[in-house]
Amino acid sequence: MTAAAIFPALPLFLPELLLAGGALALLLIGAFAGPRSTAFVNGMTLLLLIVAGALVAMQPEGRTIAFNGAFVVDGFGRFMKVLALIGAAGALMLSFDDFRQRRLSAFEYPVLVLLSVTGMMVMISAGDLIALYIGLELQSLAIYVICAFDRDSTRSTEAGLKYFVLGALSSGMLLYGASLIYGFTGTVSFAGIAAAVTGAPHSGVIFGLAFLAAGLAFKMSAVPFHMWTPDVYEGAPTPVTAFLASAPKVAAVAITVRVLVGAFPGITGQWQQIIVFVSFASMALGAFAAIGQHNIKRLMAYSSIGHMGFALVGLAAGTEQGVYGVLLYMAIYVAMTLGVFACIVSMRRNGQPVEAISDLAGLSKQHPAMAYLFALLMFSLAGIPPLAGFFAKFYVFAAAIQAKLTLLAVFGILTSVVGAFYYLRIVKVMFFDEPKEALDPMPGAAKLVLALSSIVTVGYFVAPALLNVVAVAAAKTLF
Repeated sequence: MTAAAIFPALPLFLPELLLAGGALALLLIGAFAGPRSTAFVNGMTLLLLIVAGALVAMQPEGRTIAFNGAFVVDGFGRFMKVLALIGAAGALMLSFDDFRQRRLSAFEYPVLVLLSVTGMMVMISAGDLIALYIGLELQSLAIYVICAFDRDSTRSTEAGLKYFVLGALSSGMLLYGASLIYGFTGTVSFAGIAAAVTGAPHSGVIFGLAFLAAGLAFKMSAVPFHMWTPDVYEGAPTPVTAFLASAPKVAAVAITVRVLVGAFPGITGQWQQIIVFVSFASMALGAFAAIGQHNIKRLMAYSSIGHMGFALVGLAAGTEQGVYGVLLYMAIYVAMTLGVFACIVSMRRNGQPVEAISDLAGLSKQHPAMAYLFALLMFSLAGIPPLAGFFAKFYVFAAAIQAKLTLLAVFGILTSVVGAFYYLRIVKVMFFDEPKEALDPMPGAAKLVLALSSIVTVGYFVAPALLNVVAVAAAKTLF
């Protein structure tokens, strides 16, 4: 690629360049200034994420292709990038007080978050299989490290190691699938693959698609590639778990939608079968496996598996309305998840973190504001109207019914009813169980994240128009 082709495309790549350059600069500052630079690096990282979000939002309308088709800037990518940046910023804010109390504060953590988010943004805008893999690995390598960030904790080290080993396996599967697709189509470009794969595809392409979908399902923690999720969620420091549950999920869902809709529109019937199975299995496991959990982080792990199943209901439809449902679902999911983890991060007693659901007993009497907002988010996760979680599920189920996937939509509704049990059990513990020793007050950053999350959860019913308009326009750019 010539310089004449590269330089005109650099403004489109500006948010990613900002994050990558900022990460390197902050790493140098931290290396020279040492531990005393941690607060400055934290603040600058948060500022970089906000500025990158503003740059993404200001990118030109329409669809622009750069770097010989390797990088795509469109409404879909902009929507998902902003969501990923919001998820990362919210999780980073939750780490400030928590890491200080755990004595984990170090300038390396925000730098790793920046590098991971850079990978996510490259992945979301990937226009070919090579860019997809580069973004995926940049995201994953940083996450492996932050999962094991608490070096004095056996659970944290185990979480990082498990995620690394299983992540390497999934990357191998994805690469094998990509090589098969390249071998049978002669191109790595999504547009080129779409032109080559029409009618009755070669069985090699189907095998490649299956392996590619397996690698992406691992990143979404969708069944049957979910096995790492409960242990990693429980073992990693809570702010890291909040990060895992939000930003990387957005990036994984985004690239899955882009690959399947953009590279394989001619064989929708084939990949639709894979997505329907994964959606069925994820909703079922998320609903039933969480019932017996006593650790709230493990419960949220199974909850996230279930929610990925619900989001994939929209993708299974394979239509513009289905993609619109996925976009809306992920936006609402990120808001609810950050609010829930703001409460979980605040579960401390005498300065020590507690994670058992029973530790929330009597919270309504000790910290009523936190209890009522936590209950609000639980109702929303369960899909109870008129909260945002209800509308998220409504749109993906409506898209499935319109695409004649009625059985999938009915199954999703039934698993939502089952899942409501464990969400409402948390509400019962907070409001009706005998109080335990009071939890410590919520940190200021957690209060802010919880307040913003609650506003979105309630406010969507009052003023949904803006988010809906943006999501509709974003979905159109893929078709």
